[in-house]
Amino acid sequence: MHWIDWLIMIVPVLFILGMAVYSKKYVRGVADFLAAGRVAGRYVISVGDMQAGLAVISLIALCEMGYQCGMAMSFWNRMVIPVSIFLSLTGYCLYRYRQTKCLSAGQFLEIRYNRTLRIVATFIRSLADMMTNAIGPAVTARFFIYLVGLPFKVNFFGWEVSTYVLVVVVILAMAVLVICSGGRISLLVTDSIQGLMSYPIFVIFTVFVLSEISWVKDVAPIMMDRAPGESFLNPMDISSLRDFNLFALIVTITGTVLNRAAWIGNDTTGCGRNAHEQKMAGILGAWRNGFAYLMLILLSLFMITVMLSGRYANEAKQIRVELVDKVVAETIENQATRDEIVKEISAFAPAEHVIGIDKPYSRKNNPDSTYLNTVQKHLQNTPAGNTAFQKFRTLYYQMMVPTLLRKKLPVGVMGMFILLMLMLMLSTDDSRIFNASSTLIQDVIMPFRKKPFAPKQHLFWLRLMSVLVCILFLMASLFFAQIDYIMMFISIMCALWLGAAGPIMVGGLYTRFGTTTGAFCALICGSGTSFAGLILQRTWSSHVYPWLLESGNIKYVGTIFDTVTSAFSPYIVWQMNPVKFPVNSYEIYFMAMMFGCAAYVIGSLITYRKPFNLDRMLHRGEYNNGESMENKSPWTWRNVYGKLIGIDDEYTTGDKVIAWSVFGYSVVFQFFLAFVGVLIWNAISPWPAAWWSWYFFITIIVVGIILGTVSTVWFVIGGFVDLRRLFKDLAKRVDNPLDDGWVEGHVSLADAGTPGTEEEKREAAEVEKL
Repeated sequence: MHWIDWLIMIVPVLFILGMAVYSKKYVRGVADFLAAGRVAGRYVISVGDMQAGLAVISLIALCEMGYQCGMAMSFWNRMVIPVSIFLSLTGYCLYRYRQTKCLSAGQFLEIRYNRTLRIVATFIRSLADMMTNAIGPAVTARFFIYLVGLPFKVNFFGWEVSTYVLVVVVILAMAVLVICSGGRISLLVTDSIQGLMSYPIFVIFTVFVLSEISWVKDVAPIMMDRAPGESFLNPMDISSLRDFNLFALIVTITGTVLNRAAWIGNDTTGCGRNAHEQKMAGILGAWRNGFAYLMLILLSLFMITVMLSGRYANEAKQIRVELVDKVVAETIENQATRDEIVKEISAFAPAEHVIGIDKPYSRKNNPDSTYLNTVQKHLQNTPAGNTAFQKFRTLYYQMMVPTLLRKKLPVGVMGMFILLMLMLMLSTDDSRIFNASSTLIQDVIMPFRKKPFAPKQHLFWLRLMSVLVCILFLMASLFFAQIDYIMMFISIMCALWLGAAGPIMVGGLYTRFGTTTGAFCALICGSGTSFAGLILQRTWSSHVYPWLLESGNIKYVGTIFDTVTSAFSPYIVWQMNPVKFPVNSYEIYFMAMMFGCAAYVIGSLITYRKPFNLDRMLHRGEYNNGESMENKSPWTWRNVYGKLIGIDDEYTTGDKVIAWSVFGYSVVFQFFLAFVGVLIWNAISPWPAAWWSWYFFITIIVVGIILGTVSTVWFVIGGFVDLRRLFKDLAKRVDNPLDDGWVEGHVSLADAGTPGTEEEKREAAEVEKL
């Protein structure tokens, strides 16, 4: 890597870490450490959330998914839009949760059920959250090793040390530095700064990719050259796609509705200077991503083009040979086997594929198949060969992106891309570590204490828990191997909590018959199903399949799988496989949700004695103290549309423009025009593949460039102004110190926002009663 790239990478990172340390001066108590004083503006929150939401692991996951299914599924993903809009506008779950005046999900669980469930459920939630996010540093460290071309071993003062371990330690050390400096204040400040710095890099990388490949000459022909049922462009021809298909979309929509309240708390949702500013930050989320997701889509298309196009056949072969060479060095211990594999694949000829003459590519017939089959052939007769091949295949697809970019990025662009990845890594890892550690302190440890921590003691334990979570991340990175697509891994790990979270949270907020027994039944059946699926996935090739083979039960189990899925083929196919468990993570997640719901209902009805007093929990009716009044303004023909999209009396003219623009773009354009209209047209007269090519070019590339340009300028200016105001407001709080007001280890609303008002005192007193 050139010295210019190192300079571009190091200087901004040092500045970001310096700002994290500088932000420590604004921490005057636990309230600031956990909620940033609740003085943040909409643009700071929105830009920071964008940066914290993006991650290196997200980039790899999207590229993995795009390389397997192209762009066709993105058409059907538009079905999620009206569901998301409806949930946002109706305030489903979130509005009722706000009415409870609970300051954490754990506190709600204790009020609705009991303290035992609070501790057990929040522990499972935190564990699922940590185990899901623990692979982030591992994937990121490996990504940088392949991107920069670092050796796997380095000499450290005479000791041979794993580069992978060193990189993971550095990643986690930077996250700890940011967290321990100022908690949520440091996170909010650094995430915002990183977001503002990322916008121009998104633009530069987008321009670079568009200058390297042609949609007409490169992208479209490759995407159209697919076997029937596996189209990368035509959403009406995807019946043979596996894993990322229409059933996965059904699971996503089901999870979106059922688990709306699953991850409430411990993020920036409590940092806004008021409720309206927090709401506007969420609305701005439709615009904030700008070039970010366009860049991710273009990176996926860039990988597909270079790796599958005949024009890049020689480069693609070099990339695959280098990729296999590095991956086998990680996954195969026997040196002789590694040498044989590398020698054999080095002799392969470039994949000179001629579109229209050669057989179209498919899931089983593509340039990667030859390399994967060769490795499997060498491993199949070795001890634990199936497990080793599973790890190899996972790393092969994950590390294809950095290996490709190392070959293609020029000086300067390489430095900016590495800087972007470092910022995405830092903003994501520190946020997830902080969320997990604060949940453990607030909802697992604090309930056991009869006397709350003193402020300094509380801060000490929050920082210590962050360090302990980092150590857990390190252990998971060293000893926990990921053996599936990243999206699949995230689904099965989150399902440890999400399999039960839906009925527990939704049932707690909306039903009077839900009981503590029902909630525990949901945990046992929902989370238990996910845990069983996880164990089967991880032990299938090494223990379960060999046992079935030796016991002679392989045929019977295969017949059961075929019988169960015959009615759902081709979208659900459980085909016996010696390498991978036949049931994928989305299917396990769906079964866990269904079993969890059924168990909650059955368990609650069996133990039901009397209806739960929802009015008391939600402060309604006779329990309303005047603070939970809803806007009762009548519906008229003049305000009906405004009410439908959530506009109220707090909206300024600019706020109304933003709200209407989000509604127009998301619902009118993306859903009705680009989805419903096109769907009806194709039902009458199906489009050829070439038309679908232009459809995606216009709706994703052209529209993405236009919106990206506008939003980049908009959010950079708004972000700078808001960040400046944030520092001013934080400085005012430091000059006017207050005591922390905490209930059960959580910041009271009397300490959030303008302190000392009668409304805040009433609300704090109400919380004390709860």
